[in-house]
Amino acid sequence: MSKHYVLAAGGTGGHMVPAAALATELTRRGHRVALVSDERGVRFPDLFDGIQTHVLPAGRLSGGPIGWAKAARQMLAGRSMAIELYKTFRPSAVIGFGGYPALPALLAAFAQKVPTIIHEQNAVLGRVNRLVAGSVHGIATSYERVDRLKDSHVPKTHLVGNPVRESVLALRERPYPALDEDGIFRVLVTGGSQGASILSQVVPDGLALLPVAFRRRMQVTHQARIEDIDAVRAKYAEHGIPAEIATYLPDLPDRLAWSHVVIARAGASTIAELTAAGRPAILVPLPGATDDHQTANCREIVGAGGARSIQQTQFTATELAKQIQKLGLDPAALANAAARARSCGRPFAVRDLADLVESVDAPKAKVGKITPAKRQKEAFA
Repeated sequence: MSKHYVLAAGGTGGHMVPAAALATELTRRGHRVALVSDERGVRFPDLFDGIQTHVLPAGRLSGGPIGWAKAARQMLAGRSMAIELYKTFRPSAVIGFGGYPALPALLAAFAQKVPTIIHEQNAVLGRVNRLVAGSVHGIATSYERVDRLKDSHVPKTHLVGNPVRESVLALRERPYPALDEDGIFRVLVTGGSQGASILSQVVPDGLALLPVAFRRRMQVTHQARIEDIDAVRAKYAEHGIPAEIATYLPDLPDRLAWSHVVIARAGASTIAELTAAGRPAILVPLPGATDDHQTANCREIVGAGGARSIQQTQFTATELAKQIQKLGLDPAALANAAARARSCGRPFAVRDLADLVESVDAPKAKVGKITPAKRQKEAFA
């Protein structure tokens, strides 16, 4: 039976990418989907083609009493608009992906007694998800261990993983690229959709400290902020390292496919893609991330041996060179790290999340405990 679902997500890539993956899966199953977000969210290219989208006002709880009052007015306005949407769209459930733009849609669902689920991409429960966790019918997580999740919420918590794009998931079926002793060693550097200046400042000099024979067969793709591009390009040229510099990589899955190692931030989508594809990495958590969630995101893949983590205060050229050599300049060691990264992947995340969504609007909105862990055994095949 075709049903209607509303997906509510904040306007950053970390929220929008898994929401888009779920929208695609639910649509494939014959359901109708509507997206609620802010102006940023509805402008992501190609993510929500053919999906009904709505922009709702949503304030951010900051700025002291005046800022809180303004945010409250915007939240109430967004809640009222969402209620009007539900009267015509009649959703079977509302699924929140975090971020303040998701809050009005969830508040409206509570008011209209529409079943709700939240999905947490990070290893720390986000502020909005913490705020509503006690009221929703189900909590879907991306990691087995999630900080700031209350013990009382565990019975309705389901480990599903973080959905990734199909183009990235397809890389799981491709072997880790062979690295012969004289072959080209490909490095992908990405700081997310906005780039990361610290990577631009440190990575070229760090790679330059690697053995000369190895450096001469290196090929780098580096995503940088537009204001950093000229300086980054000059540094690579100075060190004699072939490098392609860009502010945006529309073919990122293809770049990931041939990469031997990735140097990146530790955002939820980045970790999900690394573990889905099985690529070893050097990770530099964003120090200003809320509740230091990027450091928490690293725990699983680092513990498995698929990545190295360097705090930004310790991220120097010397430390980067040392960690790359520890990760493995030896082809066999790199392939082993790739396999360990892959072992952390949860390739059935979107399927398990869609199953959970379809179950939430059962009679009295009781959600049965799904067991995606059993399905994860397939991930190691």
